[in-house]
Amino acid sequence: MVYILLGTGFEEAEAIVPADLLRRAGVEVSLVGLSGSDVTGAHNITVKADLTVDKAELSSLQALVLPGGMGGVTSILRSPRAMELIKQVYEEKNAYLAAICAAPTILGALGFLKGRRAVCYPGMEDQLTGAIPCTGEKAVVDGKLVTGQGPGAAFDFGLKLVELLKGEAAARQVQDGTHYRH
Repeated sequence: MVYILLGTGFEEAEAIVPADLLRRAGVEVSLVGLSGSDVTGAHNITVKADLTVDKAELSSLQALVLPGGMGGVTSILRSPRAMELIKQVYEEKNAYLAAICAAPTILGALGFLKGRRAVCYPGMEDQLTGAIPCTGEKAVVDGKLVTGQGPGAAFDFGLKLVELLKGEAAARQVQDGTHYRH
């Protein structure tokens, strides 16, 4: 199971593209609303979440994904339950913790990136506290942490998650099936 957290103002491409790619690979994905079932993104697209954050549990979790979008990041930071889930995933290290665009700054603020390779939306590197910034890379994996650059890297980020959870062959198959060329 992969949870993708949706807070008001989330970057739609960074949530929907990885969800789509993971589902194409046969990974169970749930969109998790922080403030209810209907969540409106940064570009006024409303998405119906599969469940709300109060129903989220970690027993079968393989990855927790944090899309960016400044509103979405603020929503995550203001949600005690979302922050609790992030900390649990990091501390227990039983699942991947993935963040893209502005969302890696959450991991930086929590001190999770110290000495780790990471990427974020260009210009926000100073908020990756203690990280080794990988400027220009689209998706970076360091242990169980996965970070992505921004909306334009949503395919690379999503395919990297497919590779980590289902293997390189599955990622290639999804990439070929979507005709994504990078």
